[in-house]
Amino acid sequence: MAKKKVVCAMSGGVDSSLTAALLVEQGYDVIGVTMRLSDDSRDFVDNDRGCCSLSAVDDARRVCEIIGIPHYAMNFREMFKEKVIDYFLADYAKGWTPNPCIACNRYVKFEGLLQKALSLGAEYVATGHYARIAQDATGRFLLQKGVDEKKDQSYALYHLNQQSLAHFLLPLGGMTKVHTRELAEKYRLPVAHKPDSQEICFVPHDDYKAYLREKNPACLYPGDIVDRQGHVLGHHEGVPLYTIGQRKGLGIAAPEPRYVVALDMTHNRVIVGGKDDVYAKGLIAGDLNWIAIDELAEPLEVMAKIRYGRREGKAIVRPAENGRVQVDFAEPQRAITPGQSVVFYRGDNVVGGGIIEQPLHHV
Repeated sequence: MAKKKVVCAMSGGVDSSLTAALLVEQGYDVIGVTMRLSDDSRDFVDNDRGCCSLSAVDDARRVCEIIGIPHYAMNFREMFKEKVIDYFLADYAKGWTPNPCIACNRYVKFEGLLQKALSLGAEYVATGHYARIAQDATGRFLLQKGVDEKKDQSYALYHLNQQSLAHFLLPLGGMTKVHTRELAEKYRLPVAHKPDSQEICFVPHDDYKAYLREKNPACLYPGDIVDRQGHVLGHHEGVPLYTIGQRKGLGIAAPEPRYVVALDMTHNRVIVGGKDDVYAKGLIAGDLNWIAIDELAEPLEVMAKIRYGRREGKAIVRPAENGRVQVDFAEPQRAITPGQSVVFYRGDNVVGGGIIEQPLHHV
């Protein structure tokens, strides 16, 4: 019987490298692919912290040689620019805070790479994400949390659908990061102790403000910093240079700490308030994707996460106008930020998720 062919997305890090090694051991016909994503910054800089740098490609190639599989670098630059960089700049220009890693996973690493893999005759794409794929009694595919709570990446994969889940393998979902590095040592992979990338791969030095000034200066122009009553407290150099919940770097004098509570692009204002004003009881979200259900027909009790690394909060998600949902939290949540994703869980299962469009301070 012919081996099942798998394209393994390889970033040069320990997670994707071990993923490839495990699949070889499990009897798959594995092809290692490193995606060339950007002409900017670290893509042509020898920096081992970036996921698509020259050193990352070299590391992935070395691992493939060790485990005996072919390695290819594939050009996804045009797709990456359109779906990630252009979106990143456009979201900041409208006063939102984008999540480029989720966009990259959704459009490039999953949809784009999957279509390429299928065209090459592969049955699966595999990645080193810490999440699990399962099926229920009806055959529906489920996306579940990784067993390592500290590394769980299911939040970043909520966009997967039934068609894509049928073609994905996530071998690390049942492992802890410690176990991953131990196994990488066992396989004598040279990246066993390579640090994880924590940066936005196309933004030099992880300085998004400098990147905005260079790539989209038209969205940055001076304006006022005001309180919730509209009183001018100071001035800013561009609304997109601020984030909800920000306290430091406001450059204003006040008798008590002030925090950014809203970004008003329409009037070019940064709105600040007190500590309590940063909290909201709910939100409106759009651009939804459902995994565990076909659609949301009635209110549903869930645990909702509004940011990667943030604890989930008990909530009720209910249908709203124009295909959106309203999420009402049992306890107010800090710094609900338009542009970020909200993901809904029931137990370990990802119910679905969407893009936060606005916080609701009075629900």
